[in-house]
Amino acid sequence: MQNVLWQQMPAFGLNSTDIEVLFSAKQYKQRLLSLIAQATTRIYLTALYLQDDEAGREILTALHEASLANPKMEVKVFVDYHRAQRGLIGASSQEGNAKFYFDFAKEFDSNVQIFGVPVKAKELFGVLHAKGFVFDDTVLYSGASLNNVYLQQEQRYRLDRYFILKQQKLADAMVGFLEQNFVQSDAVPRLDLRPIPRLVEMKAAHKQLVKHLKTFQYENVNSAVDGKIKARLFCGLARRGNQLNRTIKQLFESAQSELILYTPYFNFPAPLLRTLAKKLKQGVKVTIVVGDKTANDFYLPPEEPFSKIGALPYLYETILHRFLERKHQYIESKQLNVYLWKDDNNSFHLKGVSVDKQLHLLTGHNLNPRAWGLDLENGILLADKEGLLQPDLEKEKQQILAHCTQLTSYADVETIDNYPDPVKKILGQAKRVKVDFIIKRFI
Repeated sequence: MQNVLWQQMPAFGLNSTDIEVLFSAKQYKQRLLSLIAQATTRIYLTALYLQDDEAGREILTALHEASLANPKMEVKVFVDYHRAQRGLIGASSQEGNAKFYFDFAKEFDSNVQIFGVPVKAKELFGVLHAKGFVFDDTVLYSGASLNNVYLQQEQRYRLDRYFILKQQKLADAMVGFLEQNFVQSDAVPRLDLRPIPRLVEMKAAHKQLVKHLKTFQYENVNSAVDGKIKARLFCGLARRGNQLNRTIKQLFESAQSELILYTPYFNFPAPLLRTLAKKLKQGVKVTIVVGDKTANDFYLPPEEPFSKIGALPYLYETILHRFLERKHQYIESKQLNVYLWKDDNNSFHLKGVSVDKQLHLLTGHNLNPRAWGLDLENGILLADKEGLLQPDLEKEKQQILAHCTQLTSYADVETIDNYPDPVKKILGQAKRVKVDFIIKRFI
């Protein structure tokens, strides 16, 4: 394949001892709190949101206490500007998490700073979906945000993937991205101070921020850093010139024997679907792990009041059904293996790409049209030619598959005839007026 993007770039070198894979939401929380307590020079957290709930308050308390214990330490948190200023979907109108940040700032009076990043003018059209936490020279990378279910505060959990990478220059590059794009931008205000400027007051600065984000790339190293495992950073916003999207497509194209995909929402962008079809024709073994509709974070149990957002998991399932029907010959030959994850009332939020047991993309990118064209995304590509990570990645995979059912036919997936009446009505209306195509580009 010509012009493979990552082959043109020097890499951050790591050894297998520099990388640790965590296997549960509980481990994620425990290690997060431990890394906060142990940090001495800097803490940078980037997530879609830090929620005002028990787990969120525990994390923010730990950040303030760490700052008070070490006032010279940089402690900065970056969340989505819009998401932080609204309540949960379906909840009554409220100030959102920004009030929580402000109240804690007054109470602790530490050096913690919380920034709101407005990727687009409205949340519907794109959010801060880049991930990654930096503690001194250690990176904790996960697609998870910070709330009760992601951190398994009680019994319920939302499973994600969790990786710890110890590499100073990699951590420096991630911090540099945040400082250059967000801290120095007049369009990225503090959410723990008052007043919070409205987006209309930052219009010119916001326009400049978006323009910059569409072309900005991480400051990867100028020459390769020693280490058997090579790490490279990518980011992307919008369809054109999106380096992360280009990398994902090239990863699909580079598969010679095996392609493993994790996605919580079955709705691949057209370029990836076309490439997937081509790889199947070439004989590549494809494994796709996706959450059951009941493991979707938008799923509403029948006993709860229904809202339109609750139709989304069913829409994803209809897309999956059509895909399985069209690819039935590959399912029957077991060249294409599709698994549905379900564990009681818990939810599934995994994402990532593995190619030929040598290339592994850690990312918050959902491999869907929204991530492809609307949200600000990032990822870390690990090139592991010797397969040093394979034992841990195989252990991770087997623990995930332990809660999966393998689909043997499109008949294994429910259709609209089986759906609750409110869902039938919404999906039927969407199809009749042909807005289902538009909806799929925003989910």
